[in-house]
Amino acid sequence: MTDTPDDTDNRTARIATALRRAIVEQALKPGTKLPEDQIAERFGTGRTLARQALGQLASEGLVELRRNKGAQVAEPSWEDARDIFDVRISMERIVVTRLAGKLTPAQLAELEDLLAQEKAASGSDALAIRLATEFHVRLAEMTERPALIRYVREICYRCALTLSMFARPHSSECAISEHRTLLDALSSGDAITAAGLMEEHLEAVATRALVQGGARVDGSLMELLAPYAEG
Repeated sequence: MTDTPDDTDNRTARIATALRRAIVEQALKPGTKLPEDQIAERFGTGRTLARQALGQLASEGLVELRRNKGAQVAEPSWEDARDIFDVRISMERIVVTRLAGKLTPAQLAELEDLLAQEKAASGSDALAIRLATEFHVRLAEMTERPALIRYVREICYRCALTLSMFARPHSSECAISEHRTLLDALSSGDAITAAGLMEEHLEAVATRALVQGGARVDGSLMELLAPYAEG
């Protein structure tokens, strides 16, 4: 039976989602090589779908495709990291301005659940970074503005990558507290306060995190991707 275009898209998306999560959770560190054949084998698919997934992540800035050398997890410089945060601040100020006073009870409940997950994951820096990233991505998605969603999602994932490269160990309690204060402002409908809190929060994240390089994680690509392929 031949795969339909939808089947192919779904399988490519599954691989891209798993690789993105592995990068954001720091299972795959910056500079890690990503051979198509190994990815295809791990996910039980062909190299074409693996190549498409890597291309998608390259468009998001998470993967570098090097001519005649294959793919690897991107390695942003410190200067790039600072610029990325500056761009993110501008875009996420727009997000919260759009959302202030407009979140539905169901949306507020979903964001509260994400905060609870962040708090439960406070002992794991990698998981805390992923959940914090999801909190910001969901805020953007709740604006229902396609262009804003696309760019905020991309910039959030790029920031997560820089955190995996430059972050120093620190408690996630500050970020959770900042998310709580931000959510309260959004719920109250105070757009000006929400925009200011978002800027302060992201500046604080950059200040806390962009300090030193992260340690490499040993292990083969097949081993590192195992839990993500299964998921």
